[in-house]
Amino acid sequence: MATTWRRWLVVVPVVALAGCAGVGGNRGRDEVVSSKDDAQSSWAGRATGSMTTMGFGGEDEVGQSRVQAFKTANPDVDVTVNPGGFDAQQFLTALASGNPPDVVSMDRTLIGSYAAKGAIQPLDDCIAGQGIDASQYRPAAMRSVTYDGHPYGIPEFSIVQTDLVDAKTLEAEGVDPSQIQTRDWDALAATATKLYRADGSNIQRIGFDPKLPDSFPLWAKINGVDIVGEDGAPHLDDPKAVEALEYTVGLVEAQGGWTKFKSFRDSFDIFGADNPLTLGTITAFPMENWYVNVLRDSIPRGLELESEIITDRQGQPVSMLGGSAWVIPKGAKNPVAACQWAKTMTSTDTWMKAAEARMQTVEKDKSFFTGLFTANTEADEQIREQYLTQAPDPGFAHAIDNYYSVLDKATAVNPSPAGAEIDAAWQSAVSRALEGIPAAQALQQAQGEAESAYEKAAR
Repeated sequence: MATTWRRWLVVVPVVALAGCAGVGGNRGRDEVVSSKDDAQSSWAGRATGSMTTMGFGGEDEVGQSRVQAFKTANPDVDVTVNPGGFDAQQFLTALASGNPPDVVSMDRTLIGSYAAKGAIQPLDDCIAGQGIDASQYRPAAMRSVTYDGHPYGIPEFSIVQTDLVDAKTLEAEGVDPSQIQTRDWDALAATATKLYRADGSNIQRIGFDPKLPDSFPLWAKINGVDIVGEDGAPHLDDPKAVEALEYTVGLVEAQGGWTKFKSFRDSFDIFGADNPLTLGTITAFPMENWYVNVLRDSIPRGLELESEIITDRQGQPVSMLGGSAWVIPKGAKNPVAACQWAKTMTSTDTWMKAAEARMQTVEKDKSFFTGLFTANTEADEQIREQYLTQAPDPGFAHAIDNYYSVLDKATAVNPSPAGAEIDAAWQSAVSRALEGIPAAQALQQAQGEAESAYEKAAR
């Protein structure tokens, strides 16, 4: 799901922590090393006291088992888990009041912006002091939490995409699943048109949904461009990004136009038994890995699921790696406990406990395990080997295998000090293009907005 940005309504003060450097402010090598060691040791040791979280609901068995793992390992910490997802305004208000939570779960795309504004702490000393093995996390996930050479987050979950397909409709229409592909755009457009159905002006079935606006970065990547460069600068009006937006808007226009398309899509019960793949009101779309867990309950209703890996135009697998991370705000009152929390919640042992809890639920429901996609490579491998037996439904088995196969091929949107503003700019541009503004014009305007934010943030 795309991140929604709320503009900064308060100014977050940055507290400068400066130690005495001796006469003239110069320190010798030994003193610098000692200072570094002292900083790391201040994060080490046993966590005690009280600690509060934000952005982590943790109501299901996966969340509860992980919380319990922390409490068992840290009996001297009194944890308050505040329910609900991350709320930017609530977070900023807490910072401005001088009473921030100790540890926060947020989307990784936000981390560059918050780091640049001094709202969250670099975690070099946390990682060193608590002995966190950063190599256990997927490189793309670590890249997305790193700003100006420093890690500002501990990666938690992983989100990737493949194309999910209603195999029943494909069979009825005589379309092979391999025709749901992103290498040959002309062929995909023809397939979408063939599968599309309408009764006069009323849409009855979407043939292929490019899933705009959320999936614009994915389509740009399919066409060979990152919308944010490695230096964090926006590339929203790159010709390949423009071409990707023109193409995907064209897919929507060929299937009723945005007004009707959106109205029809908004009517879907995406989380219910009458979801669009089960009802046959959509044939294929790029979708995230968590959705197979939702669809599992639709098998008795006749869902026949299929999956195709998304590729670039040269045929190489492509996916965007998203997900959450734990960060520690400036002014956190118990950063040591917060660091220990982030370490425990993302460790291999804790993830294995979470997988066991999920398996107990699956067995109770007489269902099957659809995977647990973390940012911890070792945990994913162990969970897959120990718990992911072959799904009884072949379509689901294929979909799950496809999601796992792209985990190490997926790339994240590069971190940027203006990441949130860039996100807001392209979201608005895609909406304008869908409403009829030429894609080049919409993205040029977005690029101007994003560049201004980037230049201001990078000063």
